[in-house]
Amino acid sequence: MKLGIVGLPNVGKSTLFNAITKAGAESANYPFCTIEPNVGTVAVPDERLLELDKIYHSDKIVPTSIEFYDIAGLVKGASKGEGLGNKFLSHIREVSAIVHVVRCFNDENITHVDGSINPERDIETINTELIISDLEILERRIDKTKKLLKGDKTLQNELDFLMKLQSNLENGQSARSVDTNDSEEKMLKEINLLSYKPIIYLSNVAEDDLMDTTDNSYVKTVKNIAQKEKAEVVTICAKIESEIAELEDEEKKQFLQELGLSESGLNKLIKASYRLLGLISFLTAGKPEVRAWTIKKGTRAVKAAGKIHSDIERGFIRAEVIHYDDLIRCQSLQAAKEQGMIRLEGKDYEMKDGDVVHFRFNV
Repeated sequence: MKLGIVGLPNVGKSTLFNAITKAGAESANYPFCTIEPNVGTVAVPDERLLELDKIYHSDKIVPTSIEFYDIAGLVKGASKGEGLGNKFLSHIREVSAIVHVVRCFNDENITHVDGSINPERDIETINTELIISDLEILERRIDKTKKLLKGDKTLQNELDFLMKLQSNLENGQSARSVDTNDSEEKMLKEINLLSYKPIIYLSNVAEDDLMDTTDNSYVKTVKNIAQKEKAEVVTICAKIESEIAELEDEEKKQFLQELGLSESGLNKLIKASYRLLGLISFLTAGKPEVRAWTIKKGTRAVKAAGKIHSDIERGFIRAEVIHYDDLIRCQSLQAAKEQGMIRLEGKDYEMKDGDVVHFRFNV
């Protein structure tokens, strides 16, 4: 999974990226500090792996991971080549979802590219640039469909939808917020519009605001916008995330407790991205390793097997499945077998989050 971190210059993108990946992306108080996207791979925290390791005493623990792309700051006119426009848009096109960092704090020492703090304006700036780029793509698609319609009248429904979509975009509505039926949804996915990509709004607040139980006015604005766009919202403090990143695991827990926080911003962001993209994890366990594998909700067992290796998918016989909770209660695979907790499932079994699986195959 690839997540692209975007936002206007100086909203805290690179500070956040440094914190969650420890990749050392340069951070400075001037626009376009980031030009090429920095890429960092982050292990997805999963306590279940540690508990399974206590049972199997595995040689290694392998969590699943997320790639974060720190993409250059955007300014008005990017779709027309302003700033780093074309590079910015091409980098967004490569990611699975957008993490839009929105500045929700006041600090006179950190310059805002537009001179003041205004989350609604900032969000609109980026969304507008994505929409303008999408309109150019959509216009070409409409012209092509009109030509093909002369010889194939079945394309009328497609053209009608494209025209409706064009009208919505021209009115400033992102593609992801347009109501669609199943066939229209399929068309939208094929067109691959930038404003259709799933989005998480990351409200970057000051330290005091993070520990406050009520949202500040900036965060409330972001949440109102997100609700209309079917988007996730996560509130973080990039400064605190930077401090957490420097600590060892036990120190992190203590630090979070002292701040009255149940988890880090990174954990919240990862959970939000899984919800947004409809992802789950299944687990494999044994002496060589315990490991997490990320798949889409609704994935069948045979396709999940292919996530491990194409040979396992090709030669799939059956899946031996026990849910993580049941295995932990039994504390051993043998005890689970004796209690009838292990199920034999076929190719069409729909995988569940937390399934611990052993695939039988023959090639």
